[in-house]
Amino acid sequence: MKALVLSGGKGTRLRPLTHTIAKQLVPVAGVPILGYVLGHIASAAIVDVGIIISPETGNEVKEYVQDGGHWNINVTYILQENPLGLAHAVLMAREFIGEDDFIMYLGDNLLSSGLKNALSRFLNDRPEALIFLKEVENPQNFGVARLDREGNIVELIEKPLNPPSKLALVGVYMFTAKIFDAIRQIKPSRRGELEITDAIDWLIKNGYTVQSEQIGGWWLDTGKKDDLLEANTIVLDEYVKQDIRGFVDDNSSIMGRVEIAAGTHVKASTIRGPVRIGENSLISNAFIGPYTSIGSNVRIVNSVIEHSVILNDSTIEGIERLEDSLLGRYTTVIHNAQKHKALRLMISDNSVVEV
Repeated sequence: MKALVLSGGKGTRLRPLTHTIAKQLVPVAGVPILGYVLGHIASAAIVDVGIIISPETGNEVKEYVQDGGHWNINVTYILQENPLGLAHAVLMAREFIGEDDFIMYLGDNLLSSGLKNALSRFLNDRPEALIFLKEVENPQNFGVARLDREGNIVELIEKPLNPPSKLALVGVYMFTAKIFDAIRQIKPSRRGELEITDAIDWLIKNGYTVQSEQIGGWWLDTGKKDDLLEANTIVLDEYVKQDIRGFVDDNSSIMGRVEIAAGTHVKASTIRGPVRIGENSLISNAFIGPYTSIGSNVRIVNSVIEHSVILNDSTIEGIERLEDSLLGRYTTVIHNAQKHKALRLMISDNSVVEV
């Protein structure tokens, strides 16, 4: 069994942030999304992992993952020159996969549960494909499954105008090598891409067995700012524990579950968890509210921040209230006005904003 992780694409829904960082490397609760994906794969005892990368962000992905030793996996990088669809990415991995079964996992998806139970079922029942489904409120934005009265999948439709159900395809799939035959039979969609949904639908219509696994817990597609902030909230709520490794002075107050990494100084500030703060940061005369993730080498002075993600090497100073915001690396937000209002920002790397 192998794994194929898709970490290419242009990340257009998270621009301008993704002009300078791969969307799969944007941190959620202090850990790049791709790190959670590789952790799930490793916990399923899968060792051989292919990672699809793009020319624009491939080097950054390589720098983070390296040889996969952090997760005890063996990594092969596979270049997809142009983002021509998920099924096209699978074709790019033909040599790596060979005739093996494999899991395909989209590198910008987060699941509450792991892969072990579904993988065991796939290996026991031997369908040609097993797909993960989740009931959503906006199925028209996803690939959607139509089921019969017995719950069997009878059709898959990519982003239908009139969805036949609310069951969306989650970005995790299990395949035998038969999927390569299916991909060769399909044509590009109206978006000009080879859709993995169409390939799986071809398997169904040609009599091959396709099973589904409906997710009971949460599933988060982190392709947009608000989605990423929601993911940050959920992951912080579930996983952050009290862990203070930095310095907190006597004039500061730490409430709830807060993680502060080594080298970080907290002075005359209040932090109310769940909050995670990276290494070598400075929090001075500030209030950090719940559901905030702060990276490393960040400086926050005389400011109030809540429900936000602040990436590495950023500065926030003199801001009365910053909330629901995503700030890229090396950004600076400073006070330069008479009136104070809550801010809602999405700022790319190497930016300076005066408010």
